[in-house]
Amino acid sequence: QVQLVESGGGLVQAGGSLRLSCAASGSIGSINPMGWYRQAPGKERELVAGITSGGSTNYADSVKGRFTISRDNAKNTVYLQMNSLKPEDTAAYYCYIMVLRRYWGQGTQVTVFL
Repeated sequence: QVQLVESGGGLVQAGGSLRLSCAASGSIGSINPMGWYRQAPGKERELVAGITSGGSTNYADSVKGRFTISRDNAKNTVYLQMNSLKPEDTAAYYCYIMVLRRYWGQGTQVTVFL
């Protein structure tokens, strides 16, 4: 079994920053791909950023240049640094890890106001 615990969401004014963290535990084995999705009300869940076991990253076009994904393999933790936040970034953010299949965190809410 794999568990993911997220933290760092909250309420922030447009232009501000937040840092999300997601710690994985359980039957993880080797270093695995991890990342973040988000889902706004009435919209489908979308990929925000991913990071491979080797450290390669990919981002949604909407967050490129503003968000940075990173990982600490020793802590089995992935981070999402979010800068220059916009109201359209408001969503529930879910981290994931790939261990034979995708496991999800419980989600953390990010709300950006003007």
